[in-house]
Amino acid sequence: MDAVTEEQQTGVVLGVLVPGIPHPLLCPEQNAGWTRLRQAFDAVRDRIRELQPDLLVVYSTMWTSIIGHQIQADPEPTWVHVDELFHDLGSIPYTFRIDAPFAHALKASMEARGLAARTVAYEGFPIDTGSVVALKLLNPDNAVPAVIVSSNMYSDRAETLVVGKACRDAIDAGKRRAVVVVVGTLSNRLFTDWIDPEDDHVHSAKDDEWNRKILEFLGQGRLEDTAQLSREIQRQVRIPKVVSFKPMWWWSAVMGQHNRYKGEVLAYEALFGTGSAVVTLTPDESGVGEKEFDEDDVERFRGDRNVIA
Repeated sequence: MDAVTEEQQTGVVLGVLVPGIPHPLLCPEQNAGWTRLRQAFDAVRDRIRELQPDLLVVYSTMWTSIIGHQIQADPEPTWVHVDELFHDLGSIPYTFRIDAPFAHALKASMEARGLAARTVAYEGFPIDTGSVVALKLLNPDNAVPAVIVSSNMYSDRAETLVVGKACRDAIDAGKRRAVVVVVGTLSNRLFTDWIDPEDDHVHSAKDDEWNRKILEFLGQGRLEDTAQLSREIQRQVRIPKVVSFKPMWWWSAVMGQHNRYKGEVLAYEALFGTGSAVVTLTPDESGVGEKEFDEDDVERFRGDRNVIA
């Protein structure tokens, strides 16, 4: 493997979107689409190895926090996880390698921008399914230390942007070479009854249409444009903001709020009714370029604005 050059040493070198539902990890052979998702995970794993990052930053929509923002800081969390919805698929034993010093640095960066943040580090802390799936498949040998960040279910666009910028602050200040991973689906309507795996499909034609619109933008490297469209996407596909459109705000903020990326959609498949994709974004100055902000940019969180009152 070639050595990392001086010019490549620091910053965000790759952005990744992956689903967190456990089927590509536990039973990919049961459905051809799940197999393709698993193959896409494997391709991203190989890409990460080629890039030789020294940090994975995982933002999981499946780890929801209520008050402020939580950061996993246990250096070696070890447990056996069972998904609360798909427990029939079996257990997922794990041991992860967490970059505890970076977790504490990230907490400080969040607080410096006005956010409420805390680290968590105790035996048996329930790491969410999405983080478990992402780290087991993208970093199976724990070659790269990771940190996991929660998604606050009540944070608005302004607060979410500031969280992303705080993550970038910590990456830059630590001169880290980071891959950022967003764990979440596109449309998020799960089937509520058991289905034969061979019959899996995106829940509705409308969901599928909007999923493909999102992927068209991401495939063109237009991350900030996707973030700017997030409110309309949410209205159309009627999904909880913590699950789908909020991660686009965080993803764009941590990567730089522009459209200068090379986008690649490695897979798009139904996953128990949801629209699930594996996408990579690589910084690329020849990308689409700048964007037009439709909403104010935000540098520091100053608390809820109480606009209803």
